[in-house]
Amino acid sequence: MAYDSVFRPDLFRGQTHIVTGGGSGIGRCAAHELAALGAHVVLVGRKQAKLEQVSAEITEDGGQVSWQVCDIREEDRVKALITQVVAEHGPIHGLVNNAGGQYPAPLASINQKGFETVMRTNLVGGFLMAREVFNQSMSRHGGAIVNMLADMWGGMPGMGHSGAARSGMENLTKTAAVEWAYAGVRVNAVAPGWIASSGMDTYEGAFKAVIPTLREHVPLKRIGTESEVSAAIVFLLSPGAAFISGSTLRIDGAASLGSRAWPLHKAQNSESYNGFHRAYLPDVLKDKE
Repeated sequence: MAYDSVFRPDLFRGQTHIVTGGGSGIGRCAAHELAALGAHVVLVGRKQAKLEQVSAEITEDGGQVSWQVCDIREEDRVKALITQVVAEHGPIHGLVNNAGGQYPAPLASINQKGFETVMRTNLVGGFLMAREVFNQSMSRHGGAIVNMLADMWGGMPGMGHSGAARSGMENLTKTAAVEWAYAGVRVNAVAPGWIASSGMDTYEGAFKAVIPTLREHVPLKRIGTESEVSAAIVFLLSPGAAFISGSTLRIDGAASLGSRAWPLHKAQNSESYNGFHRAYLPDVLKDKE
């Protein structure tokens, strides 16, 4: 089997694309799709075992891939990473700033260390990656960057540290789109809602119990797939989005819209797209489909 992308197979042939957080979840899916479309994908993450596993999958599927262990929160390590990628693969055509992480907690119980850690992971690390990719490659050759946000439009109760970071990343996306446009660099973002991804299995307690019920709060009455997020990322990296920059694409089944006063009726004709041949359902959703 192979990735069943909606895009043409040679879309990114001869190009180099970096995917941070490429060892699992949405990053893993996007890396597979980019490789299936001809790109050499550079996986970046903190856990070598995960990167090796995804690299082996992509290689088995016939794709081109390499990996680098890097904590993107460390400035010197990011600088060295991009220097090495450029030296080994030439110009960087695309960056998927996907790496991130958070934990559920009300604001009143988040200490300074926890708040700053999430901010560094979800905002500072993405900034460092984008800055170095621009300074060391895209400022001379052009390219496209896609940043990862979340559904934080009405605040993010229970994950205020992540909401603050994601909001900051949206503003950073707009600023970079203006400042870097002269070099032919486009900067956009995607904002997934509730997506059936391995990250769902990292939560415990009360939040874990809520996950299977989330679909009831989505107008389309379902949870999204990793492939649906990856397809949006690929589009924003592609020539078809050549005049799109500074924008955020919501991928949430309209969950971030409407109001509690508007009833959500039983949905019909809402079919998911799942082109990822190696996708698997999170444990928390099993027997809930």
